[in-house]
Amino acid sequence: MPEDSQDNQNLISGGHLVAKALKAEGVERIYTLCGGHIIDIYDGCVDEGIDVVDVRHEQVAAHAADGYARITGKPGCAVVTAGPGTTDAVTGVANAFRAESPMLLIGGQGAHTQHKMGSLQDLPHVDMMTPITKFAATVPDTARAADMVSMAFRECYHGAPGPSFLEIPRDVLDAKVPADRARVPEAGRYRASTRAAGDPADIEKLADLLVHADKPAILLGSQVWTTRATDSATELVRTLNIPAYMNGAGRGTLPPGDPHHFQLSRRYAFSNADLIVIVGTPFDFRMGYGKRLSPAATVVQIDLDYRTVGKNRDVDLGIVGDASLVLKAVTEAASGRLNGGSVKRKAWLDELRAAEQTSIEKRLPQLKSDASPIHPYRLVSEINDFLTEDSIYIGDGGDIVTFSGQVVQPRTPGHWMDPGPLGTLGVGVPFVLAAKQARPDKEVVALFGDGAFSLTGWDFETLVRYSLPFVGIVGNNSSMNQIRYGQKAKYGDERQRVGNTLGDVHYDKFAQMLGGYGEEVRDPADIAPALRRARESGLPSLINVWVDPDAYAPGTMNQTMYK
Repeated sequence: MPEDSQDNQNLISGGHLVAKALKAEGVERIYTLCGGHIIDIYDGCVDEGIDVVDVRHEQVAAHAADGYARITGKPGCAVVTAGPGTTDAVTGVANAFRAESPMLLIGGQGAHTQHKMGSLQDLPHVDMMTPITKFAATVPDTARAADMVSMAFRECYHGAPGPSFLEIPRDVLDAKVPADRARVPEAGRYRASTRAAGDPADIEKLADLLVHADKPAILLGSQVWTTRATDSATELVRTLNIPAYMNGAGRGTLPPGDPHHFQLSRRYAFSNADLIVIVGTPFDFRMGYGKRLSPAATVVQIDLDYRTVGKNRDVDLGIVGDASLVLKAVTEAASGRLNGGSVKRKAWLDELRAAEQTSIEKRLPQLKSDASPIHPYRLVSEINDFLTEDSIYIGDGGDIVTFSGQVVQPRTPGHWMDPGPLGTLGVGVPFVLAAKQARPDKEVVALFGDGAFSLTGWDFETLVRYSLPFVGIVGNNSSMNQIRYGQKAKYGDERQRVGNTLGDVHYDKFAQMLGGYGEEVRDPADIAPALRRARESGLPSLINVWVDPDAYAPGTMNQTMYK
């Protein structure tokens, strides 16, 4: 064999090094929209057996990588071209940042040799991404490509998880280097476990607090799912007889009907409890910045990130650690000294269950309403009844999803997906894409607001192209109703329709046009049959449900920005 031919066989390109690093991390697929700067990564992915999933907008690629991470517990990856390709993905990265979702965005860049010359799609990507990622850098040399990918993944898991960003100049990506010059990290050997169990003394202190509390309550937030703490959380609340509330991805930790599962009495509980334990959720706007907790209660906060504990509100005890390990350790520490203490809490649980029942009875007429246009409570009630143990529920919208948060109860852990605290509209279709590809054995049910669906809805075609059936419902009121409520409250009826009114779009026909199943519903009695037909169609579907535009969720009306 000629010497130059043999040397060429020992060369490897930057794109192939990237693919090898993705393979080492366990990445099964990348989400992408093609561009000339990044195609060598595709070539490498083909060789490594990594699926290349092409979408119609880079925002969708980033949201899908975020969604993939949430479903699988492994980091997601999106690959986009330079300039507008990368800026289109910014929203998806920002959403993952606030939602603590580990993902890597790889963006193209002009060649190093054209630096500051005005090359095609050249922008300062790293500068733009730094505030919304845990790590952002440029790959400076082809031999460093795989090493930098592993470095970015390592940073995704520093403290609470989050996104990283790498830009790779075109000449760095396309160039070839001798394989023995490049560091290609081996799977499982380039980052340590981040599972911290918390300070043992603090574990003992929390166990003591729980044993002696008369009226404890616990909130299980998204990190309960992130750390796969479902079993530990369930054992804790059942062993110590503690009422549990769930938010974000923590929903589904306890199944509906569990005696420790509470949903509608949270405000009452947090106003009357003597001990409140907050697990894996910050004191942000969803928690009234901590002001909704009784000032007389002892407050404990458990979080992966030291910076979150005690932020916005003082706490009596803060524990930094993995929720699964911390909760398990607390249960073990408390189990030997219950002395019947948990039995006395029956009256407290009965008190909360009565408050829960009062809330249910208050809205029961709306949950069963036969009115047309359809009341949103009736729609979300029908959706809740429709879900099975295997249904992953995705909420993408404003007011309509706020309604669903009070009614829809996932049956299984990890089966609830919403944007998270950034409140990003448009996550629905990309989350469906990620969820259905990661878990083809699961049914996916997604509720969209009509405004939210409009942002990324063209990737419904991607779902058709990849044969990914799901049951989609559009709560259609031809409005951005959450904003409309605020404008009406602030400025009066005559100015409630400024900049928030949409056309009467038949999303059922849109679905049919793109090769999916579509159906229109105006009578509430037709909701359940339409959902069943969508399930049986075996196609991506949209059930277009016309809902009452003058009905607003209590959560919308209670938002402080509208007062």
